[in-house]
Amino acid sequence: MWSNPPLMVVALGCLVAAVVWGRSARRLRRAWLRIDDSSEGDAVVLARSAFRKEAHTALLYSLLAASLGITSVRTLYGIPLLALALPVFISLRYGPRFLHEARLAEERSLLERRAEEVLSQDELAPRRWAARLAPEELPDVAGFEVGRVYSAGTGLMAGDFYDLYRTSPTRLAAVIGDVSGHGIEASITAFQVKYLLRVFLRQYRDPAQALEELNRQMAEQGRGEEFVSLAAVVFDEDAGTLRYASAGHPPAWLWHDREVRPLRATGPLLTLDPDAAYISREVPLQLGDLILLYTDGLAEARSGEQLFGEDRIAAMLRRDPGVEADVLCKSLIEAARDFADTQLPDDVAILAIRRI
Repeated sequence: MWSNPPLMVVALGCLVAAVVWGRSARRLRRAWLRIDDSSEGDAVVLARSAFRKEAHTALLYSLLAASLGITSVRTLYGIPLLALALPVFISLRYGPRFLHEARLAEERSLLERRAEEVLSQDELAPRRWAARLAPEELPDVAGFEVGRVYSAGTGLMAGDFYDLYRTSPTRLAAVIGDVSGHGIEASITAFQVKYLLRVFLRQYRDPAQALEELNRQMAEQGRGEEFVSLAAVVFDEDAGTLRYASAGHPPAWLWHDREVRPLRATGPLLTLDPDAAYISREVPLQLGDLILLYTDGLAEARSGEQLFGEDRIAAMLRRDPGVEADVLCKSLIEAARDFADTQLPDDVAILAIRRI
């Protein structure tokens, strides 16, 4: 008979715990040996440390179960409990190593978390820049219907942008542009151009004058290796006109008087010549007139040696000039994607504005 039944219950509980920890240690040993075969550096150290600590815990519970079991059957005044000195000695002997390995695991975890944060920021940065340069939401403008699309290319960051804002209660400015190259430098230049032009289009009624001033400012910054194509349109509701100026940008297409006509460049690329002259073209603005602006990534979508081209863009507008501006923009980008035999490599920005 047991001399101390409660002690035997505790011993059985320790035995169960020893089995649980022992099975865990066995699995960790397998994982350690697999990692060891592939030589993963710190991962081997961490796996071996985890196995040793689980094995140590299993040994402790095993000795505790045996000691308590013997003591519950025979009164030996706790002498069997002296066997616990073994795991205590192991803890004292290898405790500093366990602490070192735990510190290593913590440092590794912190490094991995920081690396994930850096990668996350790297992924978010292009989207945040794109949201500034080509925002998904444009202001609602009374008297106009606006459509827009921005499609990121295969590069990390690019310099396509568009903008829409009132320069006075009766004048609305629409801008689209593209900075040569890719990466953070092109994006920064696009950001500067976009917001400098806001200032100059409010200062000058003629968009050509605004482009000349912008060109001088950009040239003074010494960024001669970065060329900018840009188109600016100013709608004057009082005068009933549309005034257009372009710095080497792909032709805009205007639906007016039941026909589609191109509005081609009226001056060279920005920064190409600091003293370049630009001119404006003015056309009457009627209800239902629509202007379509886009960056060169749309026309340069490629299928083999063939380009999507300006004629296809004009044909889509000519085929259904009354389509909603937003639908027109989305149809154009989908048509270019269907035409291309690979993913569009360059960013594409499209802006359509109709007088209603």
